[in-house]
Amino acid sequence: MPLKIMSLTDAAAERIKEIIAESDTPVAGVRVGVKNAGCAGQAYTLDYVAEAIRGDDHVAEKGVHVYVEPKATLFLLGTVMDFEEDILKSSFTFKNPNQTGACGCGESVQLKPADLKALADARGAGATAA
Repeated sequence: MPLKIMSLTDAAAERIKEIIAESDTPVAGVRVGVKNAGCAGQAYTLDYVAEAIRGDDHVAEKGVHVYVEPKATLFLLGTVMDFEEDILKSSFTFKNPNQTGACGCGESVQLKPADLKALADARGAGATAA
């Protein structure tokens, strides 16, 4: 069973579909990454892409395509991408098991790379128990 980098909630997938349908230019999906920013150190990036970028990891789920920048993959393993709305704002959000902190204003986060040994051990234990 291949390792799943990210997953999407129904709300995230529906919002991506809406963006694609409303776009005047071709949109193949979204590209997720991580950049150095803010007081906590890192921030998620999200861009719309017209076509896949060579070398990106690809997640196809719920009828949409998400491309993950290679340098962000270890920071995003196990992340759930969501779309949330309230009366003041709407945005994509990330529930990330690799997040160790965030700044008070919500603009940046602290991330650690995923522990691949722990993931492999957990996968091995799951395969043994099955």
